[in-house]
Amino acid sequence: MFLEEFAKTIPDNVHVAMLLDQAGWHGAKALRVPEKITLVPLPPYSPELNPAEPVWLYMRNRFLSFRVYSGLDAIEHALGAGWNKLRAERGRLTSITGFPWIRQAIPAQVGR
Repeated sequence: MFLEEFAKTIPDNVHVAMLLDQAGWHGAKALRVPEKITLVPLPPYSPELNPAEPVWLYMRNRFLSFRVYSGLDAIEHALGAGWNKLRAERGRLTSITGFPWIRQAIPAQVGR
């Protein structure tokens, strides 16, 4: 459903290459990929190519680790609160996801 909804936002004259890790559901046989999108899997065990990895590391280290939670609701609340704190830190996402290869590939976009 995500890919279908995302494809609706892509202009008719544009094709998108979407990088993704090799989580099992990303390669599911039932996955339907719209024609406007090409999925490009990252090599296995390549956290240096996946900007989401340092975000999760930052979240775990700063907001989630070394705590005891009373249940799933408490974990979800802590995750949401941590994400909001991360978003409030101006420039933090750029600094932790701005791998050199990203800065070279799209220098005009980094830091906006």
